[in-house]
Amino acid sequence: MNKNRLALWLLGFGLVGSVQATELVYTPVNPAFGGNPLNGTWLLNNAQAQNDHDDPDSSSSAASRQSALQRFTSSLESRLLSQLLTNIEDGNTGSLTTDSFIINMIDDGGELTIQITDRATGEVSEVVVNGLLP
Repeated sequence: MNKNRLALWLLGFGLVGSVQATELVYTPVNPAFGGNPLNGTWLLNNAQAQNDHDDPDSSSSAASRQSALQRFTSSLESRLLSQLLTNIEDGNTGSLTTDSFIINMIDDGGELTIQITDRATGEVSEVVVNGLLP
């Protein structure tokens, strides 16, 4: 029986001697804490996929709350402003009045002046562009 114990004991030491260990090194996943920068997009997409909170102030929800008339009016105002800028290229000046703003465009011999008046507050902003060809 002593020989069997001795044999098991030696066998145990033999097995322990063949085990090797390496140092454990922690590598963060998040790039903000030193992880691989390529993980950033993956982490953001996972976070957004899990997010079921709807932001009430987001622009996409505000656009969906607009009526068809409001969307049409906004589109028309944008088109008219674009046409007004096109007319400036031809040497014509003009103005556009909306519910929120009064926009005056004046081409004065190569200097374009755009006056934007906020109708609610009366605040006036002026943009001057020099160097336009007459």
